[in-house]
Amino acid sequence: MRSLKAILLLAGSALLVGATVPTPGYTEADFARVRKFDAHVHANIIDPRFLAVAKRDGVELLSINVDYPDFPPLALQATIARQMRTQDAAHFHFATTLSMQGFGTPGWTARTNAALDAAFARGAVAVKVWKNIGMVATDAAGKRVFLDDPRFDGVMAHLEKRGIPLIAHQAEPKNCWLPLDQMTTENDRSYFKAHPEYYMYLHPEEPSYEALMAARDRFVARHPRLAFDGAHMASLEWSVDELARFFDAYPNTVVDLAARMSNLQVQSNADIAKVRAFFVRYQDRILYGTDLTDSPPDPAARAQNPPTTGDFAKEADQVWRADWRYLATPLGQRVEAIKADAKGLDLPREVIDKIYWKNARRFFKLKG
Repeated sequence: MRSLKAILLLAGSALLVGATVPTPGYTEADFARVRKFDAHVHANIIDPRFLAVAKRDGVELLSINVDYPDFPPLALQATIARQMRTQDAAHFHFATTLSMQGFGTPGWTARTNAALDAAFARGAVAVKVWKNIGMVATDAAGKRVFLDDPRFDGVMAHLEKRGIPLIAHQAEPKNCWLPLDQMTTENDRSYFKAHPEYYMYLHPEEPSYEALMAARDRFVARHPRLAFDGAHMASLEWSVDELARFFDAYPNTVVDLAARMSNLQVQSNADIAKVRAFFVRYQDRILYGTDLTDSPPDPAARAQNPPTTGDFAKEADQVWRADWRYLATPLGQRVEAIKADAKGLDLPREVIDKIYWKNARRFFKLKG
């Protein structure tokens, strides 16, 4: 006759057959040991501190060159990226960009494709287009250029052929079209107050948020084979429901979370179950990113999003750890950008592993 202990062990084993034991989530103590990938940073100086803190915290970096007036010239950004990659190719990757200079003139497509090929030969893994397309850039005739302009088709076909992803920052947070006192986050409020040229509430003559989103969507629909990364949650940061609709309509897209964590926290404070369910459902489509920007000290520099503190290595570590606490654990924390506490989403380990590592490595076709 079997002992009671043996019977209980057999019963327990039987219960486990066909049943899935939930995997415990990560904790704050797991932060440094779990492989992570920040898919949206800007290295605008050669800074060994950035590489050192990334290596210590277990973070690979994708530094994105961008045609932004507050950043160094494009050629200097490219040089910095190549030198940083030379110092630590295991932790540093970079994306190139294209210049709108001469857009609409004969030979622009050929010149642009040649410049991009040269950047790929030097190690670039993606191409960035910025919000100046749609909000600032004009063609040779002085007409505003939007992303769905067919004159981009030759460049996009070239990227498709080469299998190179496009990172697109189109429009701005929806807060950009609201009065300052109606914005939902303090970081958006401070950024647009300091950058009135991009604060569309002050420019009703400019294209609406809806018009810019429609142009972006027409572009994505016309290039269904192009690997498309909607930077900053594809400027749909204000609603996970809207972002879900975008994902469902355009299956070849991903988004990064750069500089939009506080917009998510506003939503999760209202309905944490909905936001958590969104991450679980679309776990293969989301890339972790911060928009951390490492630039030369400048006393005249305007507010950035996320804010800068002057101690970049400390700032990077704090941002990464705060985001980990929110995404990977159930713990709450004070979030000054929303003037409230935000409870963590406590996402499953397999979801965290994708958002923080696997999705970016797959999307940017990185080996190892």
